[in-house]
Amino acid sequence: MSVEEVDSFERFALAEPVLRAVRDVGYEQPSPIQAQAIPPLLEGRDLLGQAQTGTGKTAAFALPLLSRLDLTRRVPQLLVLAPTRELAIQVAEATKTYARHLPDFHVLPVYGGQGMGAQLRGLSRGAHVVVGTPGRILDHLRRGTLVLGGLVAVVLDEADEMLRMGFIEDVEAILAATPQGRQTALFSATMPREVHRIAQSYLRDPVEIRIESRTTTVEAIRQRYWQVRDLHKLDALTRILEGEDFDAMIVFVRTRTETTGLAEKLEARGYDAAPLSGDMQQAERERTVDRLRQGRLDILVATDVAARGLDVPRISHVVNYDIPTDTEAYVHRIGRTGRAGRKGEAILFVSPREKRMLYAIERATGQRIEPMQLPSREDIADRRIDRFKGLITETIETAELDFFEALVADYQRAHDVGLSEIAAALAYLLQREQPLVVDGAAARVDAHPAEPVRAEAAESAPRPRQRREGAPPAQPRSEGAPAERPRRERRPGPEVPMERYRIEVGREHGVQPKNIVGAIANEAGLESRYIGRIEINDDHTLLDLPEGMPKEVFKHLKTVWVCGRQLRINRAAEPGGHRRRSED
Repeated sequence: MSVEEVDSFERFALAEPVLRAVRDVGYEQPSPIQAQAIPPLLEGRDLLGQAQTGTGKTAAFALPLLSRLDLTRRVPQLLVLAPTRELAIQVAEATKTYARHLPDFHVLPVYGGQGMGAQLRGLSRGAHVVVGTPGRILDHLRRGTLVLGGLVAVVLDEADEMLRMGFIEDVEAILAATPQGRQTALFSATMPREVHRIAQSYLRDPVEIRIESRTTTVEAIRQRYWQVRDLHKLDALTRILEGEDFDAMIVFVRTRTETTGLAEKLEARGYDAAPLSGDMQQAERERTVDRLRQGRLDILVATDVAARGLDVPRISHVVNYDIPTDTEAYVHRIGRTGRAGRKGEAILFVSPREKRMLYAIERATGQRIEPMQLPSREDIADRRIDRFKGLITETIETAELDFFEALVADYQRAHDVGLSEIAAALAYLLQREQPLVVDGAAARVDAHPAEPVRAEAAESAPRPRQRREGAPPAQPRSEGAPAERPRRERRPGPEVPMERYRIEVGREHGVQPKNIVGAIANEAGLESRYIGRIEINDDHTLLDLPEGMPKEVFKHLKTVWVCGRQLRINRAAEPGGHRRRSED
């Protein structure tokens, strides 16, 4: 099968649970390195891959190697070595996402700077995949707390970076402790002599892959980014729509489901928006693009695959609402604007945890992406007023107003009021759906581009309640009080039967009760007073919600993102450890 033929992950012989996870995260078409690396890794071949960061190589090795695990053996079967703790955490999180449907699967990140106790407990419980930095992995090998006798595969990720940081001797010592028959994959952006020597010494007849960087961007496109957490993206996008002069825009999201959801939210805010995704019929797709071309539609919310080859000259802006999974996808996205010699604007939303991909895009394109400044309340108010005045001028110059002049004169005689008062009243009626003076959500996403937006910024987050008269003030926690298993006790709302639910975001992801309340209140249309006790644990959270949640709301909440994690909500385990049936 040639690379050109691989237009879907369905073409690969991936394990069905892994393929289901690929569908969940919305991947549609394999990147070049995924198309070339997945087949040989599935066959058990060694692999030597030269590719830049940001080309999608984590999925390139994780998807096939996860498909080959024996889940009945709770011993390390896959070891991934990474040069930094940040990359180790990123790879471990991605691996956990791809393995979400593998029963009783465990992945353990191991790196310096983290308490040894948690790592020892994780190793004693057993993990199928261990991802770590060379120094800490070697430390566990010397202690005898990590045993690699059951290892099936080893991945060296960013080998040249490990060489630069002085880890090559540690890497060789680790490889010497692995079984002779294990599969090995080595990925490196460059191939210096030492890395090539490692490949010759430890890889057996490897398949060699080299992904040429073709990611050059058009000089006519101005590229900017805004740092924002997932919960606040809609507010930030609304501010951009208010503050930017755009003709037509494509907003890129990660999944087909999100195209419809975001388009509906933009329509509810008064914008002419429509989804464009890979599962649309060709005739429907052509009608949607034709509406954009003719000016009857201003915003397309699209996935990568759906927008490939799209050429509409009036597209002035591209917004990367979800950061792309590889740098080539980014270049394809922003190439939808700045065409035929025109100027274009590309805006990238980046969460604090996605800064690594931002830097990878800059390296791959050879261009710096500038931080942007969202328009202030005053800027938005000035623009609304200017547009309103322009609408008045255009109406005076083009419309037949004789009937309305007579109507106003008749009203003035009957009620004895001035023309300025009548004009002010008519102006108020015309603009009351979108007030000229900005208040509320439009002001809530301000932050310096280099700083994460505060969680309080969410338009949907409930406002803090006033303390009741006579109620005792909140007591501060003493410095020595334990921080384990924090609970959020809420004053009871109306008496309703409650159920216990589990969501897959916890303390280690930086979540706070207000993030959870804001997301659920907004996405489920549920008043915050109906959200009960919230108990935040390391990797998950338990919370009480009203009994009998509608099935469509339950399914939607599974896909909601908080602090860079999908909630994947399920009913919590009942007493005795039995989990209630999911409503998938």
